[in-house]
Amino acid sequence: MIPFNIPYISGAEEIYVKEAISGKNLAGDGYFTKECQSFLASFTKADSVLLTSSCTHALELSALLCHIQLGDEVIMSSFTFVSSANAFVLRGAKIVFVDVHPDTMNINENLIEAAITKATKAILVMHYAGVACEMDKIMTIAEHHGLFVIEDAAQCIDSYYHKKHLGSIGHLGTFSFHSTKNIHCGEGGALLVNDERLAKRAEIIREKGTNRKSFIRGEVDKYSWVDIGSSYLMSELNAAFLYAQLKNTTEVTRKRLTFWKTYNQSLEAFSSKSFKKNLQHNAHIYFIKCKNKAERSKLIQFLKKKKINTAFHYVPLHSSKKGIESGRFNGQDLFTTKESERLLRLPLYYDLEQIALVVESLNEFYHSVYASEKN
Repeated sequence: MIPFNIPYISGAEEIYVKEAISGKNLAGDGYFTKECQSFLASFTKADSVLLTSSCTHALELSALLCHIQLGDEVIMSSFTFVSSANAFVLRGAKIVFVDVHPDTMNINENLIEAAITKATKAILVMHYAGVACEMDKIMTIAEHHGLFVIEDAAQCIDSYYHKKHLGSIGHLGTFSFHSTKNIHCGEGGALLVNDERLAKRAEIIREKGTNRKSFIRGEVDKYSWVDIGSSYLMSELNAAFLYAQLKNTTEVTRKRLTFWKTYNQSLEAFSSKSFKKNLQHNAHIYFIKCKNKAERSKLIQFLKKKKINTAFHYVPLHSSKKGIESGRFNGQDLFTTKESERLLRLPLYYDLEQIALVVESLNEFYHSVYASEKN
């Protein structure tokens, strides 16, 4: 059996978790939380980093920081995880979906400006598979219209755009450390704050709306409720696990990239990918595009019989019940639905040993398809 994913384990997680237990501070913002935040701030060059209990919570925190309110609009791609939209719908926003580029499945930056109205408050970009959206143009549009940019960089640890780490370019960025990600702690996330105007309030919202951080630093003689907020802190146990992973980030990316490149070279006949030189991705996902949804279903079953597990990705949000209620698609859906129905993700993880069998099986399937088409 070749699973779709096996979470990476460095070997040091148990040591650090035991240290956290012996330190008797199992709640958030202990030693390991601070070490992780320091590491991520240095690694990404973000102005400040706050660990959160999930990327979903980092997105919700972002919506609060952007003062999203009833009637505001947020522009994003429909090909994204539900948390990207939910974070803003929870604040009363309407989601305005625009189409994607068919090659990267990222938001088409050329369609954003036409979707802007007087109610638009923010643009959310999701960098699919760790491959960057066209951030220069997006930031220019946002600056011209006075909009916030939030980067959903859930899949993007060690991915770059013009040598800038993804998540560090927009006003806010979010990471996921879910067990499906390259670097993980089971469940976890982080908020990257790149606008100093938002940094102090981010601390307050994350601490249930209190100025507890100021109290700890000795800036006030007692802390109190000063803003809205919630409990977004990551457990110190998760942070200890995460710290062991973060220290191996570069090595994890290197190893995953070798498998990504093997796929790309071996499947060159029908699935080779190339990206602009200014985009450096982290090999989070390798996907192929089938001819259509029917072919994808046949391929999934064929590979399953070979004991190879694959997965497709998001059902476009604008086609879902809640997506219809909470938003609208601006312009034509030329690629979002059609391309999402063709996309299939292949097994890719740190200890993948049977990649040759995956490649061999794919070639076997498509040789049979080509043969039947000729006949």
